[in-house]
Amino acid sequence: MSDRYKCILLVGAPGAGKGTQGKILGSIPGFYHLACGDVFRSLDLTSPLGKKFMEYSSRGELVPDELTVEMWQQNMHAQTVLSLYKPAQDLLLLDGIPRTVAQAKALEKYLDVLLVLHLICPDEDEMVRRMRRRALKENRIDDADEKVIRRRFEVYRRETAPILNYYPANIIKEVPATGSPAMVLMSVLDVVAPLQDHHFRNPLNP
Repeated sequence: MSDRYKCILLVGAPGAGKGTQGKILGSIPGFYHLACGDVFRSLDLTSPLGKKFMEYSSRGELVPDELTVEMWQQNMHAQTVLSLYKPAQDLLLLDGIPRTVAQAKALEKYLDVLLVLHLICPDEDEMVRRMRRRALKENRIDDADEKVIRRRFEVYRRETAPILNYYPANIIKEVPATGSPAMVLMSVLDVVAPLQDHHFRNPLNP
């Protein structure tokens, strides 16, 4: 399908820096960053959808696939209608979706995945420290409890890591996520800049 969103997936364990790198890249013209977690956190928590999100998030579990894809579709439609995201010019950076192989399959009709950027940080304890620091800084209560954080790693290994075997090996690029955000960014740009340049020189027909 020619009308699928051309996108880059940001994949990595909790605390690997997907959100940080996504936000930085999203500030560069020609990239549009959408973090699924931010979409859910912006929900009205008194609404039925918001209550369902909190029910799963507070336990460190993933929101069910059907609910996640539905929410993503609604949000993408809104971003496009409002011209915040312009598919003809912007490369879409997806952070936090797909999180399961079932989601990856459900999203195939909407996404043309050009690259899967896998941020690697083998030190789980360091990632836990990152998440707790972030929780204190951003008042993200769902990230403050270490038991919930450890549970997220278990869920990631069981549910999300298998998507790395779903996509073709030739579009998966691994980038070490250790070191400062700026150092990681340099490695990330080495991988994504050529893709953006190609998209810039060969825009989609509006």
